[in-house]
Amino acid sequence: MKILGIGNAIIDVLCKVDDEFLNKHSLTKSTMKLINEIEFKNLINKVKIEETISGGSVANSIVGLSQLGNDVGFIGKVKNDDLGKKYEEGLKKENVKYLYSKKDEPLPTGSCLILITPDSERTMCTFLGTAGKINDEDVNLVEVKKSDITFLEGYLWDDGDPKKAFDKAINNSNKVAMSLSDLFCVERHKLHFLEMVKNRLDITFCNEQEISSLIDTTDFNEVISFCKNTKKLIVVTRGEKGSVAINKNDVVACKSKKNLNIQDLTGAGDLFAAGFLHGYINNLSLKESLELGTDMSSKIIQKIGARLD
Repeated sequence: MKILGIGNAIIDVLCKVDDEFLNKHSLTKSTMKLINEIEFKNLINKVKIEETISGGSVANSIVGLSQLGNDVGFIGKVKNDDLGKKYEEGLKKENVKYLYSKKDEPLPTGSCLILITPDSERTMCTFLGTAGKINDEDVNLVEVKKSDITFLEGYLWDDGDPKKAFDKAINNSNKVAMSLSDLFCVERHKLHFLEMVKNRLDITFCNEQEISSLIDTTDFNEVISFCKNTKKLIVVTRGEKGSVAINKNDVVACKSKKNLNIQDLTGAGDLFAAGFLHGYINNLSLKESLELGTDMSSKIIQKIGARLD
């Protein structure tokens, strides 16, 4: 298998709202907030559902890689409930090997309420459910060792059982890639993420805001210097400024696409990572990999949701 993703198995629930809805519920636009089951039910009863999809950040990337013709798999914890069954069916439909055996769990399958405002920004309210209880026993060691790259997401990292799952995966992988996922995650786990980027990851995906927060700077030249010093491959998306890949001393930039009919930014980073990793594992150049990531990202933001047709 080319790439094995390990991440939060989350059913995405997409809804359109206005800015006043975010203000009324004390939600910060363009961020992800963890909520409990009561909060989730309270919010979902006040919105109109546009679409539901088997999601999660790394799962979105893995589906994108599958659509590009790669042999991929995914590990994510769900309950043996209706949503858990739908989740597995959704991935298998996309030719992704789902490498987790559903069981009865104390918590239900996780859900993410994705609130899309008129400016196409998405604000996520995530009830992790059983997804956040992933542990080292859920990580299939045979599949990890058979995969060229293990792809992890920052959303999944937390002290306790999830950290044990991370450690088991990282310690037994041929190569490890990870997305920093969200500014919220970086600020919450800054020291741990910094240590992983410096010492444990082969490839890091992040946006400019996340990497700047990680190293406490507002100067992008300092970001470049930091990335060079890690001697690893770090890929930074910069919105309208395009993207940059730093591999040891090589710095390669790619422009963003212009004049797009943007509908929804959900999945933009996930599909960018899919495109880039497709290029990487198929021996394309850094420039070509960035261009493919940009192309995938540009396509997904011109439709609702994080799945390409």
